[in-house]
Amino acid sequence: MIRSMTAFSRQEASNELGELVLEIRTVNHRYLDIFLRLPEELRSLDSVMRELIGSRLSRGKVECSLRFQPADQNGGELALNDERIKQIAHASRHIESILYDPAPVSSLEVLRWPGVIQSQPLDLEQLQQAVTALLEKALLDLIATREREGKKLAEVIKQRCDAMEEIVAGVKAKMPEILAQWREKLINRINEAKVELDADRLEQEMIYLVQKTDVAEEMDRLAMHIEEVRRVLQGDKPVGRRLDFLMQELNREANTLGSKSIHADTTRASVDLKVYIEQMREQIQNIE
Repeated sequence: MIRSMTAFSRQEASNELGELVLEIRTVNHRYLDIFLRLPEELRSLDSVMRELIGSRLSRGKVECSLRFQPADQNGGELALNDERIKQIAHASRHIESILYDPAPVSSLEVLRWPGVIQSQPLDLEQLQQAVTALLEKALLDLIATREREGKKLAEVIKQRCDAMEEIVAGVKAKMPEILAQWREKLINRINEAKVELDADRLEQEMIYLVQKTDVAEEMDRLAMHIEEVRRVLQGDKPVGRRLDFLMQELNREANTLGSKSIHADTTRASVDLKVYIEQMREQIQNIE
């Protein structure tokens, strides 16, 4: 199944630990490049998430962000660190004894002081399970989107292959006529110049020139490469790099066809082929 490298998924989950929101976005990239944004308390999940993403995706720039809202921040009793509050109170009285006309310290200001409100220790094992399940769900949704987009890309490439096959078949069918016309035109020019040439030598030169301008081999290779593109599109593994290589080979043969051209039709065919190849290459840049 062909997959695009462009997709997005957003998933949410909540349990007794709190609320999780995960967003994952992918765009085209030559390799797999993973960038994670995690809350400080969940930094330990970095390697776990990278490993999971790497097991599902092979190419693309991946941006994944995770937000976590602990349950105790949504209401309930506050757990206070009495020892910490006493330390702050003693420090405040000491400062007041030094300052002239100090401003009173409010209880709300004390609550904002680091360590005054005690946070409940997180069950990291349970939280990791929740995050992993959420990421699995997001990846399944992301991959489904990539496959839908990939199906559309594959159809576009197949259409270009059909058009190229018609061009190749047309050139093959017309080449004998083109070579015959070219041979006749060359002989007429020699006759018009009234130059006497040895018949055997003339025939040898004709054969040599025909070999230099014959594009049958290029046409056969173009047909084989187009068929290989169709075969690769049927695969179930990442094929973006393979398709990109085939575009290079197709472009090489199309260029050779143009350089050997002795007729406007083959020149036009070379240009049309390169246009279709470039259109396919643009689409293939987004295939995993």
